[in-house]
Amino acid sequence: MMLLQRGFTLIELMVVIAIVGLLASFAVPAYQDHLVRARVSEGLALAAGAKTQVLENLSGGNPGSSPEGYSQGYVAPASTANIQSLTIEPETGVIGIKTTAAAGGGLVLLVPYTGNPNAPVALPNGTSAFTPPSQGNLLWKCLTQGGTAPANIALPAGTRLRAQLAPPECR
Repeated sequence: MMLLQRGFTLIELMVVIAIVGLLASFAVPAYQDHLVRARVSEGLALAAGAKTQVLENLSGGNPGSSPEGYSQGYVAPASTANIQSLTIEPETGVIGIKTTAAAGGGLVLLVPYTGNPNAPVALPNGTSAFTPPSQGNLLWKCLTQGGTAPANIALPAGTRLRAQLAPPECR
């Protein structure tokens, strides 16, 4: 007598469910990190206006020794669900992007310098009188936890965002 098997046995179904569960246990945390990186990217997009302001203040110099330095004329955008604040350090031009808990709850720093990445030159003190530098373009380095600033630039205090939660250009 010939028996025909129809459908799956209970063991086969349990093995498939176990494999799907194992794959999901790896995929969900990676997906969560991806969501946070996308939220942090919002801050990098908002920082475009701050970068422009630093460049304008650098290229104009500071003949009057304004205490606002590189932040002179900058109006920070309103906070969002992902970005708590965006600031420019008057002396150094360092842009600080403070993220909310939904976006990792840390500080991402955009550090300006001139020269080239192999020989960075710090910007002149923005609160003192200076003439615009002539050594090339204004470059930016994105810093998160564990990153070091080019040209020994003093960085603002604050807990920086974990590197794994930052977009690729900030690692």
